[in-house]
Formats: sequence, C-alpha cells, structure tokens
Amino acid sequence: MTNDALLATLVAQADGRVIDVVTLRALVEESSQSGARRALGALGLDDARARRDMDELRELLSAWRDAKRTAWRAVVTWLVRIALAMLLIGIAVKLRLTDLVSG
Repeated sequence: MTNDALLATLVAQADGRVIDVVTLRALVEESSQSGARRALGALGLDDARARRDMDELRELLSAWRDAKRTAWRAVVTWLVRIALAMLLIGIAVKLRLTDLVSG
C-alpha cells in the first residue's frame, strides 16, 4: 500500500466518528510525511542524489565561511600593521629622527 493510499484509508477510518489515539497518531504521521515528501519534491530534493547534494552544499558553505573568516583576519592584521607603522612614523617625526637618517 502506498503512503497516499494509507493516508486515504486512515482518513476514511476517521471520517464521521471519534477516533482513537493510535489512528490519530498514524493519521498525523502519514500526513506529515506526505507533506515533507511534497516539500522536498518542490525543492528538487526527492531523488537518490539529494543526500550527496546536501552534503556537498554543506561542505561548500563551510569552506565559504572559513574563507570569509580568514579574509577578515587578514584585513584586521593589515590594518593593525598600518596603524603601527603610522605610529612609528609619527614618533620618528616627533623626535626628529628623520633628520638623522637623511643626513
């Protein structure tokens, strides 16, 4: 029996009467699985390659995050180096050490 046929059977059992907890749980479970299958189908993730595709997307996203983090670290490192270099140049100018170097 297919999942849709099972869902139809459960709905028919529950139609017009008070249903027991087991039937209700089965009805909810089958309808949620059916909805999940439809949602995955709409996203194109209902075939055998979907798991591999999701794993590859996760790896790609992880690599992107690592690259972004590394780029930000490099930018901050260079900004600190530039700030320190400017500070040293400022100190040298203030102490007139540039006159000693040039002549």
